[in-house]
Amino acid sequence: MTIKRTAFFISDGTGITSEALGVSLLNRFEDIAFDKETLPYVDSVEKAHEVVEKINIAARIDDSRPLVFDTVVDDAIRKVIATSDSFMIDVFAAFLGPLQRELNEQPSTKVGRTRITESTHYDKRIEAINYALENDDGARTKYYDQADVILIGVSRSGKTPACLYLAMQYGIKAANYPLTEEDIEDQKLPASIKGFREKLFGLTIEPDRLALIRNERKPNSRYASMKQCNHEVEEVELMYRRERIAYTNTTHYSVEEIATRVMVKSGLQRRC
Repeated sequence: MTIKRTAFFISDGTGITSEALGVSLLNRFEDIAFDKETLPYVDSVEKAHEVVEKINIAARIDDSRPLVFDTVVDDAIRKVIATSDSFMIDVFAAFLGPLQRELNEQPSTKVGRTRITESTHYDKRIEAINYALENDDGARTKYYDQADVILIGVSRSGKTPACLYLAMQYGIKAANYPLTEEDIEDQKLPASIKGFREKLFGLTIEPDRLALIRNERKPNSRYASMKQCNHEVEEVELMYRRERIAYTNTTHYSVEEIATRVMVKSGLQRRC
């Protein structure tokens, strides 16, 4: 029987921090099914009381205390939320205390300190995102000279989401190019990417996972058949080895982990 628990990510801001850390922690408990809900902009006592009601309803339905990850800085609001039937984790408390002692500086209690204040970093990320969108799926190759990395791989191996994550999180200009059946049968890099060998990074995937993904797009097609997926994966990995192109298997990794592996193996540095 699968254990079910509810988790709330509560913040007086966007909730991105509480959600990111909370989800990372909950992912360690693979045998529990979590219903996750983010509650941003809880910035008044009135809203806090509404949150308490929502938490208590979940507690009655689940017959167990919901988990609450919060980044609320206002003590009055936190005290109200603390009256709920929940297990609360103050995301900031674990880190701010030790930092305060080390830096000998009182942390700010102002709400929204994580907002973007440096436009240069923001602009770099937007530029990188636009680049990823405009250079997706081999649609345009004439701007590959501007790329920090060019992800290559068979169709549906995870190139596009990895490119967008690299852009959004690291400001990396990532293009991607799909290797077709003709490309891998020739066992030669296509002319349009051959001149950018030092920027190439390969993605591969287990054939059964690839077939499952492709069947969602084109069910019962040759494109999604196990025979075709086996053939393409085998040939593309042979190409990577022959051309000495670094690559990683995306099957068991999240997009965050894939992007991190690309960064490490390619020696890329955060741009913003």
